[in-house]
Amino acid sequence: MTIAARSILFVPGDRAERFEKARASGADMVVIDLEDAVLPDRKCAARDAVHDALASLTEPRFVVRVNSLDTDWHADDVRALAALPGVAGLMLPKAERASDFAAMREAAGGKPLHALVETVSAILNLADLVTAPGLSRLSFGTVDFQADAGIDGDRAEIDHVRTQIVLQSRSAGLAAPVDGVSTDLSDDAALESDTQHARRFGFGGKLCVHPRQVAIVNRAFLPSDADVDWATRVMSAIDGAFGAVAVDGKLIDKPVVDRARRLLATHDAFRSAA
Repeated sequence: MTIAARSILFVPGDRAERFEKARASGADMVVIDLEDAVLPDRKCAARDAVHDALASLTEPRFVVRVNSLDTDWHADDVRALAALPGVAGLMLPKAERASDFAAMREAAGGKPLHALVETVSAILNLADLVTAPGLSRLSFGTVDFQADAGIDGDRAEIDHVRTQIVLQSRSAGLAAPVDGVSTDLSDDAALESDTQHARRFGFGGKLCVHPRQVAIVNRAFLPSDADVDWATRVMSAIDGAFGAVAVDGKLIDKPVVDRARRLLATHDAFRSAA
């Protein structure tokens, strides 16, 4: 069972000295950002810096967020970086339809593609977007989406959108999606609450904009001790059993067993990072 990254940490593309520091933060995935984190007059220099840093690597270590399809930098970003050995995948901001990924998929040569869902059009086109060949995961760009939709609030106000992203991801066989950033870097309790909220809605990860957010996000996506205990007892109860089996007075059927397996797989995959 493949377990998707919980913490996805962005690092500015024009700060090459931070790339390896970001990896040392404990983030499950590091995204070098050529879009929002880089000013327009530094885009080309940032691309060159990322090229130099990743061309010298012998294994894929970083996902790169290229500039959006409607910019002058997008095609050059993809052309210069997609095939580098240090690139583990490409992330497309403001992705809205499956066809947006055609050129990226060809250039990436089978590397995973990630879509940032940030516009009203993307939500209305989700059923098409998730069919993009090579697409591995959706991430919800909550801040940009709220601005585009004219919605003020990132909880109940957009939870119906979260549900659509989770269901469309599940329907297409993609990894559980990634929720958007928590922008208050000083409020650990709010970050914990936001991450637990995303987890309850079926998200499997959260975008991070500072290394201090990583540990909190990672912990929040780990199954609790009570969950692990319950899942262990479920798997023990069905081992060699015939007929109906109950745990804690509740009948154990296939969906319950599947949930127990997922919990234990997640726990085993990430317990060393807890």
